[in-house]
Amino acid sequence: MAGHFSADTLILPSNPAPYQALGGAAAYVSLAAHALGSTVSVVSSVGRDFPQDYLKWMNSKGVNVSNVTQDSQPTTRFELTYSKDLSERTLRLKSQGSPITASDVLGNLHAKAIHIGPIAQEISLPIIQRLRGCCEVLSLDPQGMTRRFNADGGVSCCEKVPKQLVSLVDVYKSSVEEIQALTGQSNVQSAIEAVHAYGPKIVIATMGAKGSQLSVDGEICQVPPCSAKKVVDPTGAGDVFVGAFLSEYLRGKDVFWCACVGSAAASFVVECVGATCLGTREEVYGRAESICRR
Repeated sequence: MAGHFSADTLILPSNPAPYQALGGAAAYVSLAAHALGSTVSVVSSVGRDFPQDYLKWMNSKGVNVSNVTQDSQPTTRFELTYSKDLSERTLRLKSQGSPITASDVLGNLHAKAIHIGPIAQEISLPIIQRLRGCCEVLSLDPQGMTRRFNADGGVSCCEKVPKQLVSLVDVYKSSVEEIQALTGQSNVQSAIEAVHAYGPKIVIATMGAKGSQLSVDGEICQVPPCSAKKVVDPTGAGDVFVGAFLSEYLRGKDVFWCACVGSAAASFVVECVGATCLGTREEVYGRAESICRR
């Protein structure tokens, strides 16, 4: 997993006081994959202001954080404010960490899969090219590359992602809006087909509470959403989806099943604040089986 951890402030309607929580795709993807039995390591960089308890907690959960470097720059921090019904959120960048450099990517690094999940433009094309040579399967969620930041930290979308970058990956996952922005196609199916034309074999277009669309070599199917018992904090649901998806995919499982497991895992993480509710493998599989039968 390559991408920055963040130290987030969550403003949720369920609680009048802000929550301080570990954030970033690096946290959610790696914890979800490990919860399903995968061995996970994170390549990231944080500032010296990053709470050490977060790294200790990740390590206690079985995620290897030995490749997380610290420097004098501030840690990436976001403030996330959710609407009353949790259907909308406003992001504000409070500080931006240093980019991941070639020295952060160890020369002996090799993995079955690497997921690239930037949150604030911390991963460049040369780094992704380097990571391409370190794995069998390269996965990308470009969200952090598409964000624009104004002087006050306000966040908007969408910067275009270079086609050359997309051509390097095997699995591409992002929201419908981001895929449409990348390709210039307003029709979702046409946008997915355009992403395939760049190179990825698997394209996943997430649609929030409506589930997702999964396309393998151009064959598109609808992946149903998985209902949570309650929704407390939607942060990281898409990242948990891809972490769980990749964990199953690397075991050679049917791709639709992998997506159902991703949807099921995402339904657990929204039930608590932060990345604290992931469910056991058996619990996630139980929910996945229920939506696979629909």
